[in-house]
Amino acid sequence: MPQEIQEWLPKEDVLSYEEILRLVRVGVGLGITKVRVTGGEPLTRRDVLEFMRALGRLPGLREIGLSTNGTLLASRCRDAPEKTYAQDLHESGVASVNLSLDSLDRETYRQSTGRDYLDRVLEGIDAARAAGFERIKLNTVLMRHRNEKEIPDLIEFARAHDLLIRFIELMPVSTTEVLTEDNFFSVGHARKKIEERYGVLEPLPDFKTNGPALYYRVPGTEQKIGFIGAMTNLHFCESCNKLRLTCDGKLRPCLGSHLEFDIKGELRKPEVRDEDLAQFFGQVVARKPKEHEFRDNYQPDRKMIAIGG
Repeated sequence: MPQEIQEWLPKEDVLSYEEILRLVRVGVGLGITKVRVTGGEPLTRRDVLEFMRALGRLPGLREIGLSTNGTLLASRCRDAPEKTYAQDLHESGVASVNLSLDSLDRETYRQSTGRDYLDRVLEGIDAARAAGFERIKLNTVLMRHRNEKEIPDLIEFARAHDLLIRFIELMPVSTTEVLTEDNFFSVGHARKKIEERYGVLEPLPDFKTNGPALYYRVPGTEQKIGFIGAMTNLHFCESCNKLRLTCDGKLRPCLGSHLEFDIKGELRKPEVRDEDLAQFFGQVVARKPKEHEFRDNYQPDRKMIAIGG
């Protein structure tokens, strides 16, 4: 969460759950098979568990994922206190959880996130494992002089808890300052550091998780490691098939582009048909850039919490 004051939108400017469900239903009719609910932190939104249950009931949707910082996964459900959020989400049909964990050091975690919540995250990981999700992935953003020395510890943590882990390069989504030499740490440097410790990593070209990560196996183990190098991998965008729907009703065909299209305006027209919304989807997909603009002096407009991870 950025430290500066955020703009909180009036309720009428935010898509209702009913509106989101309609757009997902239209998207499924066009061939979308997977939806990932993200944020910001999606589990802070009121009645989100009821929404996730409704999402799980949509016919034709094959997979539901969740991106979270993990701090609420061990919390108890208001309407069923015998269950954790993680259990309720799993029962609602959520198959995979992407969980942010940039550090195992309490002070480093506090500095990175602005919150002293590492214990909550670790409890959330335990709750997610107990709930039985099909796949739990740790997302670690690489930061020079902050967590680069923790890379082996994070790998061992993932291995001990039977989790996938992905190392992600900083991207100038919210600020351009992250790309300075004092901050940026490439996946290539991370891989070199890992191989100095474990030996040459074994490529896993056929292992995919519906995302841009390139996966490897740690020698002599079953531990898989993913690398997401948006800044240094020149082929990063070649297989991208994602669309982002923001909470205020914009469709974004690319995270690293300012292009966004107001589907909320179309959705709220009187007597709008699903066919009209489907046509809007098609027009947005047709405008999807071939590659992101992060390497071209990209100037952020929205903060990451307003786009979706």
